[in-house]
Amino acid sequence: MAHNNRREFLKKMGLGSLALATSKLQGLPFLQDKDERPNILFIMTDDHASRAMSCYGSEMNETPNIDRIAQEGIKLDNCFCTNSICGPSRATILTGKYSHKNGFKSNKTEAFDGSQQTLPKILRQNGYETAMIGKWHLRSEPTGFDYYKVLPGQGKYFSPEFIKKGEWPNTVEEEGYVTDVITDETIEWLENRNNNNPFFLMSHHKAPHRPWRPDQKHWDKFKNKHIPAPADLLDEWETKPEAVRKAQMTLEKHMHPLDTGGSPPDSLQGDELTQWRYQHFMRRYLACVASVDDNIGRLLDYLEQNGLKDNTIVVYTSDQGFFLGDHGFFDKRIMYEESLRMPFLMRYPDKIKAGQESDAIVINEDFAPTFLDYAGIKVPSDIQGRSFRTVCQGNTPEDWREAMYYHYYGYPDWHMVDKHYGIRTKKYKLIHYYGYTDEWAFYDLEADPEEQWNLYGKPQYENIINKMKEKLYELMDKYDETKPTPGQVEEADTTKY
Repeated sequence: MAHNNRREFLKKMGLGSLALATSKLQGLPFLQDKDERPNILFIMTDDHASRAMSCYGSEMNETPNIDRIAQEGIKLDNCFCTNSICGPSRATILTGKYSHKNGFKSNKTEAFDGSQQTLPKILRQNGYETAMIGKWHLRSEPTGFDYYKVLPGQGKYFSPEFIKKGEWPNTVEEEGYVTDVITDETIEWLENRNNNNPFFLMSHHKAPHRPWRPDQKHWDKFKNKHIPAPADLLDEWETKPEAVRKAQMTLEKHMHPLDTGGSPPDSLQGDELTQWRYQHFMRRYLACVASVDDNIGRLLDYLEQNGLKDNTIVVYTSDQGFFLGDHGFFDKRIMYEESLRMPFLMRYPDKIKAGQESDAIVINEDFAPTFLDYAGIKVPSDIQGRSFRTVCQGNTPEDWREAMYYHYYGYPDWHMVDKHYGIRTKKYKLIHYYGYTDEWAFYDLEADPEEQWNLYGKPQYENIINKMKEKLYELMDKYDETKPTPGQVEEADTTKY
């Protein structure tokens, strides 16, 4: 990869960072009248469950560089996605709107409508330099960016192909491992940006999306490691709704050999097969996470070494959660905690007090208005999220949301999870499966955090459930969502998926 940029030239001339510092003191024209609004570095991975991050209490792995962001800023413990699938979550982050408003409801949607209002467009119109590097996954050409270099589709782990701005949809192959390459490209863009303007940079990794293919260095750390299993790995689903029992996401029956690096011994069946697949897929998954963590360390070091740390907001998140053997599942989609919850860490030295945690309910519609708030830009009235800047300052408003609304539209699609919508408060969760089924589930999250017992229909919870339904329909009205009619989708031919 070529790095013939200004900094490399200075290094070759033996001047390095000292020359850059001197040039600033001399007031070169391109450094005059510099905009002091914060830069925003938005790092996102794909399918990184908070349970696989040591700052969230992982017993499986260590993520020291990701943890740096939490230690130097804030960790949100109740950040949730409102449609747990890759493309729709990304569209929501870009627009600050629910899927039914931005038009990208599922990964089967043809393409994201790039003509609509988006966060990078608003920032760009207000003087920010904008860039998108890495996983895009929205089918249409990225808009609103001064520069982009994105993976086509899911992308590849080794020798990845990219599409560069001005060359859509033609690809060019880059040598190396995708997580390293995305970080290289991110740093190279930072080297060549317009230093006169603040930047908004989306650095989005493919990892740890399946099929998991770690690089050798990180694989060596995990290939023989025993990974602790969740208590409900061998969940038998007796109390689960039909829509959950029929979901094609079980380790025992539905995991592909590519996800485990090969086929299991023929003698393994039932619980033994589930446990074998768990160990083999988790080793690969965690090795991919380890590469992400090392590369985030590279980025954080770059910011510090180049005088960008103090005026740069750094965010780390994932597009949704992921089942890491929880309930015997892999993948996401279902409105269970492991799929619903997004890790979210944010650092802004001197503006966000270090070492904070918050249990305020935040949703991915809130990201766009929060970034606009920090940039001093008025939030458009049609954005459905709300800035949580005050939450990051340790002051959760009294009128902050007490419940969040979720809606998954993706049936029939891979893994055959039925359509459903629901509501979650800090104590309870109510879900309505409505595609080919018509069934409800209610969970007391304080008494049953692993969501093992569906309490819908239990007399002692009748009043709470009725209130939850009222609040659910209020939120649907608030977000201009039409209440669907149950049972309007026939059960699909699963051989097509």
